Amino acid sequence: MPRRDADWPTAAAFLPDDPSDLDRLREAAAGCRGCPLWEPATQTVFGRGGASARLVLVGEQPGDVEDTRGLPFVGPAGRELVAALDEAEVDRSDVYVTNAVKHFKFRAQGKRRIHASPDTLEVHACTPWLTAELAAVQPELVVLLGATAGKALLGPSFRVTADRGKLLEAPGGQQVLATLHPSAVLRADDRQAAHDGLVADLRIAAEVLRG
Repeated sequence: MPRRDADWPTAAAFLPDDPSDLDRLREAAAGCRGCPLWEPATQTVFGRGGASARLVLVGEQPGDVEDTRGLPFVGPAGRELVAALDEAEVDRSDVYVTNAVKHFKFRAQGKRRIHASPDTLEVHACTPWLTAELAAVQPELVVLLGATAGKALLGPSFRVTADRGKLLEAPGGQQVLATLHPSAVLRADDRQAAHDGLVADLRIAAEVLRG
């Protein structure tokens, strides 16, 4: 029998009384136990950026470096993202970066921790944090980096290959733009072509911010 939504884990009970304050959200998220991913992870990795950011970038989940440092997009994928944003002429001071899932999911391989994609239950559990972040920041545009971020906001029918580069509207009313996750660029057979595609999509975002 399929599980009902009411049976799914959720972080909703861990949100602060005033979820409109990013600092309070960040403090509350540090103690989140809304799904089992908190236990093996080093720490919660919350979003980073100003509350007045006009652009929010949403990835999948923190990686090994992010889990260690407690900041999103500071590993190899983060360096690729910074390079693409700069090439697309997006003002990084106007950007807030976060992930659909706030804890690192991995499988151990000796001393290494290998990324494992979050499943539907884990994404569902973490959605209250992402919803609260978007409500607190109220950006002009949300860029969805990859399939997990897209499904978190647009639902299970979202496909990066079909929807990337398009301006869409999320059920919450946010204007969104889908593109590749920068880690997909790093894994691509033709890395330059994948990078150029990411830059092209981010240029659309830059145009939206320029009005």
